[in-house]
Amino acid sequence: MSSGIVALMLGVSTFLGALGLLALLWGLKTGQFEDLTRFLDGARNDSEEDLKDAVEMERKRKEALKRRKESYRPPD
Repeated sequence: MSSGIVALMLGVSTFLGALGLLALLWGLKTGQFEDLTRFLDGARNDSEEDLKDAVEMERKRKEALKRRKESYRPPD
């Protein structure tokens, strides 16, 4: 590989890295990553029945995966 191609690749990768860093810093500055009430609202609005339903769905999913693994037979 010629040195011109390596220099071009290095310049493009540096530019893209700097662009990503600027996007991250812009997001931090404008508060894009701040969601202080998300977890509190989720816990406040979930009822005990909703949590029980979620646990039951997770149990059924695990049982279905277990049954699928037990009934799996590779093709002959």
